[in-house]
Amino acid sequence: MSRPPDRIFARIARRYDLLNRVLSVGREQDWRRRGAEHLPPGRVLDLGSGTGAALPVFEGREVVALDPVREMLALSPIRLRVVGVGERLPFADGSFDGVFSAYVFRNLTSVDETLSEIARVLRPGGVAVVVDLARPRSRWAARLHRLGTAVVLPLAGLAVRAPGEYWYLHRSLDKLAPPEELFSSGPLRLEALWRMGPLGFVYGAVLRR
Repeated sequence: MSRPPDRIFARIARRYDLLNRVLSVGREQDWRRRGAEHLPPGRVLDLGSGTGAALPVFEGREVVALDPVREMLALSPIRLRVVGVGERLPFADGSFDGVFSAYVFRNLTSVDETLSEIARVLRPGGVAVVVDLARPRSRWAARLHRLGTAVVLPLAGLAVRAPGEYWYLHRSLDKLAPPEELFSSGPLRLEALWRMGPLGFVYGAVLRR
């Protein structure tokens, strides 16, 4: 059975990347690239790969794309593609030198289970990089950002005939604890964390096994 986020992304698969570029004013790939700079050479799992938009930032590494939405993977240029979820990765222990995940963690069923699975499939010393969206850190900026996404995201959804889907994206920004708390404990050691984008609503985190 598919999860609600999976059905949403299946419906908007062909319009997803274009709308992301518009909403980020063309910066979403820059934010991915800044995170990917921390990946080691070797074999990398692109967790929640979607349409494979991150492929250019991997710079020649061997990439395996994993996503639960077949409609998204069908559009991907990545050769090795696997349908699956982060909470149950279909790979052997120590299969990857790095794991990369961009704009995905808000849509997970369980962050704890996914981090445990990432730790399992990473080789000793391997690195995981997470890039995602969160509310800004300061209270006033978070309120301003919440008001903005409540207006902008449904309007953007109207442009692609999916207002309900983009209202879900607005609500998902309040689903998780701030990244400073989210990655403070668990099976992976938080090595670096930074904020990007207007008001700092984008973050990058580097986690080491």
